[in-house]
Amino acid sequence: MHKHDAAARKLFGVSYDELDESARKVMHHMVGRTHIARDTGKDYAAKISRGQRAADAVAAFGGSWIFIGLFAATMLVWISLNSLVLLRYDKAFDPYPYILLNLVLSMLAAIQAPIILMSQNRQAEKDRLNAQHDYEVNLKAELEIMLLHEKIDMLREGQWSTLLDLQKEQLAMLTSLNEQKNQRN
Repeated sequence: MHKHDAAARKLFGVSYDELDESARKVMHHMVGRTHIARDTGKDYAAKISRGQRAADAVAAFGGSWIFIGLFAATMLVWISLNSLVLLRYDKAFDPYPYILLNLVLSMLAAIQAPIILMSQNRQAEKDRLNAQHDYEVNLKAELEIMLLHEKIDMLREGQWSTLLDLQKEQLAMLTSLNEQKNQRN
């Protein structure tokens, strides 16, 4: 039998071996009276690679207003230059319908999309870890609250029995006083 089995049976109603990994982790913290909360963002950031950081930076920049503004400005400059050169010299480097621009945009999208997906996958993994940690913290808090309720109930029951004992003593004293009074009369 595991050393935490009694606590597991009391708190979860099952043996320690029947608990899942999260519940076992919480059980260790409960029995050890240690805190379970931690900064998961800091823990996760310490484990990411340089490529993952780069993917996050590209995704952050690609989803910003600065990128949209620069992108729109580049396209306007490209189209304006080619249109002006075409009108003046009849030999633009990328004449209408701007096939070279379409090729550049397609390559940009082909490179940017998987990088953004990598970043989103990492964010989803980070969110799953945060949700798991939140579950563990909430479970521990719930169990601690249950234990506090149990302690309060025990204190209340102890107070009631003490009050009943005092009341019995008082009744005995009143009965004794009443008998003494009756004997004098």
